[in-house]
Amino acid sequence: MAEVRLLDPAERHIGHGEQQAAIDLAQRLPSLVVAAKEVASSLAHGMHGRRRAGPGETFWQFRPFVSGESTSRIDWRRSARDEHIYIREREWEAAHSIWVWIDRSPSMAFASTLAMQSKLERAVVLGFAAADLLVRGGERVGALGLTRPLATRTIIERFAEAILTAERMRADAPDELPPAAPLAPRTRVILLSDFLSEPSVIARTIDGIAARGARGHLVMITDPVEETFPFRGHTEFMDVDSSVRLRVGQAESFRSDYIRRLAAHRAVVADAARARGWTFALHRTDRPASEALLALRMRLEGGFENSRTA
Repeated sequence: MAEVRLLDPAERHIGHGEQQAAIDLAQRLPSLVVAAKEVASSLAHGMHGRRRAGPGETFWQFRPFVSGESTSRIDWRRSARDEHIYIREREWEAAHSIWVWIDRSPSMAFASTLAMQSKLERAVVLGFAAADLLVRGGERVGALGLTRPLATRTIIERFAEAILTAERMRADAPDELPPAAPLAPRTRVILLSDFLSEPSVIARTIDGIAARGARGHLVMITDPVEETFPFRGHTEFMDVDSSVRLRVGQAESFRSDYIRRLAAHRAVVADAARARGWTFALHRTDRPASEALLALRMRLEGGFENSRTA
């Protein structure tokens, strides 16, 4: 039988619980930074930036001169070697802005003995590692609501500092979803959460962020116990957002209905993402973080074209 735990004390007043949760996360951040670096390094081999023509200093390719172009772009030395006139193109180096948002709300503190990490810890590791890979690939990455887009090799440390500062300053529980403010066209966003909010609220958030053309990817992080519902007999369920408790007998009798409703919830969330041209992936915390990061990297390099489970 699997056991579950919350990273903040189960017996708590809300105010004390939020304060303790902030302390717990602050204490774990150093180890999560190390884990994120290890996961990112395991996938960094062969990583390269986007290669395309545009303003920059790095040579990319020669191509034939087209009538009407400025003659100042002609490479006369290369053109002198045969009968054609060539343009010397440089690699496009104007980085995108990519935002990463990590859900730090109370439900993310859930962890069972079947999981490698809590949902919150896994989201932090994936968010930090993704930021590191993106910066290595030449992008600018920001923690949505916490930092501006950055292109620094210390991106993981900068993210950790921003989260630590936010945790120290907050008095209430963090929001379950990011602000629905529209992001600039061509901006991309990665949202890491369990997405257990009302589907209609999630859909409005996606629509708001994508209103000006921003594209995104949702990574739904789940504990294996949340998927399998292995509870039997007399069981007490606690709401992590309040003091509400539910005691039931023969918990196994709820399993089929629970799994059906969970599948329906995920389908609605995935459909809301795809309706905006976004992608959706499911990641379980009993699987290695590197699996989800590899799938995310493939979507990033492929322009967020496919959806699947990671």
